[in-house]
Amino acid sequence: MTTQATPAKASGEFSIGGTLPVTRLGYGTMQLPGPGVWGEPRDADEAVRVLRRAVELGVNFLDTADSYGPVVAEELIRKALHPYPSDLVIATKAGLTRQGPGRWAPVGRPAYLRQQAEMSLRHLGLERIPLFQLHRVDPDVPLEDQVGELAALRDEGKIGLIGLSEVSVGQVEAARAVTPIATVQNLYNLGNRSSEELLDYSAANGIGFIPWFPLATGELAKPGGPLASLADEHEASPSQLALAWLLHRSPVMLPIPGTSSVAHLEDNVAAAGITLTQGEFAALEAAVRP
Repeated sequence: MTTQATPAKASGEFSIGGTLPVTRLGYGTMQLPGPGVWGEPRDADEAVRVLRRAVELGVNFLDTADSYGPVVAEELIRKALHPYPSDLVIATKAGLTRQGPGRWAPVGRPAYLRQQAEMSLRHLGLERIPLFQLHRVDPDVPLEDQVGELAALRDEGKIGLIGLSEVSVGQVEAARAVTPIATVQNLYNLGNRSSEELLDYSAANGIGFIPWFPLATGELAKPGGPLASLADEHEASPSQLALAWLLHRSPVMLPIPGTSSVAHLEDNVAAAGITLTQGEFAALEAAVRP
């Protein structure tokens, strides 16, 4: 298919772990369940349409988690897309438990992580999870035990590559002493670049960087703001510009904007076709410096 028919492809490609090629602009499923990432979606049919449309647009990297719903997002993926396209990479996570809408608590006991991996295999209808991520480091369990269990699951063929979420450079280095780490996933966007050190470390070591909450445009997108002004010049939306900035920032960047609307999905994916000059990139970066 042409890039015009599959616009996400314009974002380029990154090989996760050096073995798993994905289109850099992916899709995150956190917004598919109900309010507070809890329960069934407001419109289950639209959720299915969003997932199918994402794949039609050339997205082949889906990020999800057992805790989204919980279970809801994984089961929606299976309903919408199984049997899966051969190039589709599904990344899921374990390590956060749910106590209600908007409530999350880390649990990294090895037996629990193993249980959740087995459940995700069932819910997704997979024989092997391509990328399995530790959703949060549990401070009450040694990191080497948490990562070591994921390595055991990989050695058994139940998962492929291993990723981490919301970690420091030091934690990544400690995990890499146990097993290779293919991706990290931290909060990062144009307005919040507190994980810059981790991003640079990832780029230097060939680790994919998945920014969650990539579209926190806020004040920058208001009329007259730097995002809005430049968006007008590109005949684009502020959200598209924020995604274009992320894609420009680093070749290891794998944005996963999420939405429960097909129209919003199509707007986000169109960001793959926006090319910023270095001057435009720097102007946006400078606009949010302290």
